[in-house]
This record gives sequence, structure tokens and C-alpha cells, in this order.
Amino acid sequence: MRTVRILLAALLSSYLAFGPSVSLAGSPEEDREAFQNFYKERFPNTPFEDFANGIYSIDKERRQEWEQMEEFPQYELDIDAGEALFHKKFANGKGFADCFPDYETGVRQNYPHWDPKRGEVVTMEWAINLCLEENGEKPLKYNRGPLAEISAYLAYLSRGHVIDVKVPKDDPRALAAYEDGKRFYYTRRGQLNFSCASCHVHTSGLKLRSDLLSPALGQVSHFPVYRKKWSAVGTLHRRYGGCNRQVRAASFKPQSRQYRNLEYFHTYMSNGIRLNGPGGRQ
Repeated sequence: MRTVRILLAALLSSYLAFGPSVSLAGSPEEDREAFQNFYKERFPNTPFEDFANGIYSIDKERRQEWEQMEEFPQYELDIDAGEALFHKKFANGKGFADCFPDYETGVRQNYPHWDPKRGEVVTMEWAINLCLEENGEKPLKYNRGPLAEISAYLAYLSRGHVIDVKVPKDDPRALAAYEDGKRFYYTRRGQLNFSCASCHVHTSGLKLRSDLLSPALGQVSHFPVYRKKWSAVGTLHRRYGGCNRQVRAASFKPQSRQYRNLEYFHTYMSNGIRLNGPGGRQ
């Protein structure tokens, strides 16, 4: 309990020192503009496009370490593994290329997107498993392993594409999904009573123990990521689950409606940032 109190006190004092965060109470586009302006003001020396690099865009020492890691990135083996899996034929003779015909020029920038027929948000990782299921194949586990490797390969082919998530104005269900994701992002939960925004908006750029809290802007651009802590490539929803558990809150299943809606909002806030996944992180 003493550790919990110390963490709460540290973050509360940081929040009070820096003042209130961005207020989102308008349309998705108004939200995005306010959200991005907040980070432009908070980190005035960081070029907008560099937010794709997470903490390495705001800390010189860590950027140097990261640039050294990028000389021989550990995720390269995962890209190769993902390429082999992507081109492996299904039992019916088809393959992933039949589900993602434009994969060579990049498809990750198309996700997550609102699917009016399904009435749900479809993410890249969910689309991979939907492809398998529609072709009579068993779905893959979402957090790590083969699915994360396939996702890493597709992310690599999509590097340089600009995030441009749409919230269709003519479908109120899409707006409801966006609002659900936004509500999740700003809702405090768990024994530590933290929200996603507590760390990545209110106190972004500050340290929690030895960790530097990254800005939310651009976070989604480099997933899936190879983390030293994982010793493997992992998906964005694996990170969501880990964050929930770190604040001692119950986590949801990867690709649950809650996490897909969260990804929808989270990614929309980074519209205009270029994809640079897969990434390497601490």
C-alpha cells in the first residue's frame, strides 16, 4: 500500500504542476485537433512527424540508445517469419493475399476501420483471423506469436503511409464506437485509479520510477513492437492488457469490443502521423 500511495502522490503532484490536460468534448475532428495541439504545445521542440517515435522523440539520451538498437533491430526476424506465414497457402489453396490483395503497397493504414456490415470496428489483427476463419483455418492467438509476426510483416510493408482513420458521419454506430473508445481512454480504473490519459496525457514526458511516460500522440504508429521486456514482438492489445494490469484493473480479452473501440479512438487521435512499424521499444 505504501508503494501505491507514493505512486499516486507522485503522479498527482505532477498533474497539479502541469495543470489540466486537453479537454475533448466536440466532434471527432475537433477532439483530434485539440489533442494534437496539446502535444505540440507541451513538446514544442518535437516536430509533429517525430511523435511516431514515442519517447525517443522527446528524450535525446534515449533516442541515441534507440538509434543504436535500430542498426540491428531485433524485430527483423519477426518480419521474415511473418512473410513466410503470410505466403503459406491455406488448405483450400487460397492465402492471405486473397484477403489483402493490396498488401505489397501497404494495407495497415486502412485499420482500424468501421465496418458498416458488421456494425463493428475491424482492426488489422482481427482482420487476419477473420481471413483464416473465412477460409476454414483455425484463428491464431492475438497477443504474440505467428499473428504478431504476420502483423509485423504487414506493418513493415505499410511504412510511410499516413494514418487516416475515418469516423463516418452518416453512421451513428461508428460515432458511438468512437465515443466508447474515448470514454475508455479517459476513465480511471483499478486500485491505482489511473486512466490511459493519466500517464500518456497528463504526465507524458515525466518519469514514473525509471520509466519515461510516452506521449499518446503517435503511439499506435509503431505497433506491433519488439519489447525487451517481452523478448518478442507483441500487439497493441497486448500492451493495452498490460497497462490495465499495471494499474491493478481487470483487463479485457485482446480484440474485445472494448479494446477495438479503444484502438479506434486512439488511432484517430494520431491521424496525420506516418506509420513506422514494427518498432523496437524498451
